[in-house]
Amino acid sequence: MQLVSFNAFRTLQLPGVRYIKPDHYLQHLPEIRAADWLLFPEYWQVGALAFGVNPRLFPSLASYWLGHDKVEMTRAFTALAPAHVPFTLIEANSAEGAERVWDAMPLPFVAKIPRSSEGAGVFLIEDRAGWRDYCALSPVLYAQEYLPIDRDMRVVVIGTEVLGGYWRLQPEGGFHNNLARGGRILSEPLPAAALELVSRLALGLGIDHGGFDIAWVNGHPYVLEFNRLFGNRGLGELNAELSRAMFDYLSARHAERDPPRPQAPERWRRAG
Repeated sequence: MQLVSFNAFRTLQLPGVRYIKPDHYLQHLPEIRAADWLLFPEYWQVGALAFGVNPRLFPSLASYWLGHDKVEMTRAFTALAPAHVPFTLIEANSAEGAERVWDAMPLPFVAKIPRSSEGAGVFLIEDRAGWRDYCALSPVLYAQEYLPIDRDMRVVVIGTEVLGGYWRLQPEGGFHNNLARGGRILSEPLPAAALELVSRLALGLGIDHGGFDIAWVNGHPYVLEFNRLFGNRGLGELNAELSRAMFDYLSARHAERDPPRPQAPERWRRAG
């Protein structure tokens, strides 16, 4: 396979990869067109590459689009597995929208900035002042019920394979489970129902590279979000499996025929 990567770190262990700096991609269009796979382009490159140059992208378009915005991913999760999504309200950031959310959500509740990561845009709302502060920060109102948990799971998907994951325990007196915010790793078995939910979501939505955050409440898994580019810090021995799983998936997909590109109607082609 001819592989072109725009992220050297995430493809370091793959054989035969040609690395191209994202900012220089227009200078290497012949190589990019000839590649069997384009790996880990920056988000701003995806439109030009997928629709103008070469549609064989990894991660998938679904991974990019849904993973870029919590509003989009939550709507997709709800369409596929509504019983596994916490009660969530999404509104335009207006005085009327803010009032509707405030009236409908029991305290405390969680508010999120749709495009954020590592817990930086996640807030526990306990009073009206906290809600006003959040509304002043977020372009869209995203409110979700507070789940009574002190830990969650990070579950990793590569291709069509759920590799595994780990528990993340909140720090003492904290609210976030993210390792970047003081969360601790627990090496305990993950419930099969949580892994099955992640597999269902990933396969159903076409997400082929992601770290899913799953809450476990009274024996029931809830999906919180997924990250297209997840950290490796808590994966331990699974780190050795990432490149293997990625290469196996790309190799298997390489053997498939490319889907036909959309074409203009015949009368347009004749006119051209």
